[in-house]
Amino acid sequence: MAILELNQVSKSFGTGHKKVDAMKETQFQAEKGELIAVIGPSGSGKSTFLTIAGGLQTPTDGEVIINNQNITKLSEKKRSKIRLQEIGFILQATNLVPFLTVDNQMKLLDKVKKDNMTKEQLAQLYDNLGISDLRHKYPADLSGGERQRAAIAKALYSNPSILLADEPTASLDSDRAYEVMDLLKTQTKSKNTTTIVVTHDIRLISYCDKVYKMTDGVLVLEEKVGSE
Repeated sequence: MAILELNQVSKSFGTGHKKVDAMKETQFQAEKGELIAVIGPSGSGKSTFLTIAGGLQTPTDGEVIINNQNITKLSEKKRSKIRLQEIGFILQATNLVPFLTVDNQMKLLDKVKKDNMTKEQLAQLYDNLGISDLRHKYPADLSGGERQRAAIAKALYSNPSILLADEPTASLDSDRAYEVMDLLKTQTKSKNTTTIVVTHDIRLISYCDKVYKMTDGVLVLEEKVGSE
């Protein structure tokens, strides 16, 4: 069953001769249990696709459907509620609250959402990401790679049904990048969730079930790697 659908979705900025088609008419479906890569050069529309899929911005035309609910015409308040309940974001700007320790980032989520990971699951997640010794540190005390791994923990902690990741391994060395992709694949399969990874790094696509390529705002299915 499709948990995420984009039906004839497009996104334009500006008008007249200044109009830019950031994302041309797109038809897209993601099923539960799928790990999907979206590759393409900078400026091709990948981030626009991701933010529309996650309800962070609305399309110019078309519909976005998450878990059978059309979010396109909803108020920002209602879209925000769906994002909180359904979606985990891993963005290049790590979205960590600067005055909260890594542990307290998670506790903040507990105040606004139920059904998050148990303490035992969180401890295992920290261990898997190699950040168990960083839980009492603030974002400013972490390296770029450590902040990225803390942001990944924060996104996974809420047990989202859809995980949207924008260059999640960009600030990680190769070994750690592969470990993170292993973790994302394991989480996707074991929890039957859906993960979409936007990346420049074609080394990571071997972890994915499907690979889409975006060029000049056009999204095309390039490869079905084959589910395990």
